Amino acid sequence: MADMFADYKKGLKEKQPRPEQPTDTPVASDSEKFEFLHRGAFTMLRVRLAAEERIKAESDAMVAMSSNVSVEGKLEGGVLGGLGRMLSGEKFFFQTLHAQRGPGEVYLSPAIPGDLMDIELDGSRSYVLQKDGFFAGTEGLTITTKMQNLTKGLFSGEGFFVIRVSGRGTLFVSSYGAIHPIELGAGEEIIIDNAHLVAWPETMEYRIEKAASGWVSSFTSGEGLVCRFRGPGRVLIQTRNPRGFASWIRHLMPGK
Repeated sequence: MADMFADYKKGLKEKQPRPEQPTDTPVASDSEKFEFLHRGAFTMLRVRLAAEERIKAESDAMVAMSSNVSVEGKLEGGVLGGLGRMLSGEKFFFQTLHAQRGPGEVYLSPAIPGDLMDIELDGSRSYVLQKDGFFAGTEGLTITTKMQNLTKGLFSGEGFFVIRVSGRGTLFVSSYGAIHPIELGAGEEIIIDNAHLVAWPETMEYRIEKAASGWVSSFTSGEGLVCRFRGPGRVLIQTRNPRGFASWIRHLMPGK
């Protein structure tokens, strides 16, 4: 009886389907493709590229890369696109990193101390970024510039041109300090110092206004013009003010 039961178990085992063998080039999930290293003030991004895959990044972002990865300067959107980015405070050229002759890895870091965050775009909405907010993005994204109206251009702190990112893929934004997301429901409002803005959906409403009740109060409180955002949507803010840091540095300079 024992021998018969053993033969029965052996037959069941042989009939079970064998697991599929891994392929030579498995498709990586997003969590496997991108990894943030040393989170905090000195975050670095590691990107695993499949064969012939590309990623674009801000100029000078590359720290290290596999020997089969090539890097070249590229004008996203042509000369006019480059000029628009310069007017918005971004750099004229982007880096394009291309994995040739097989998969490879690249390591990217921003120029200033701060954190990085990824935003998944599905093609249904675009994002607006602050100056120096764009860090990197996958091939399916289009980076252009958008002209603001007169009031927002003069007083928002972002200038007349801002960066607009659309398409499908993963967008990486950088900040000065840490990045904090603020979720607003429909009709909810929040007031944000414009120097702390990082990114927001293009569809979100916002207007410029004084932070304090009068110009004297604005001057003495150190708070000038702010942005009032209205939901629904998610606004990304940074914990440090680059203009405040620049003012502090100037204060320490000899003769000041």
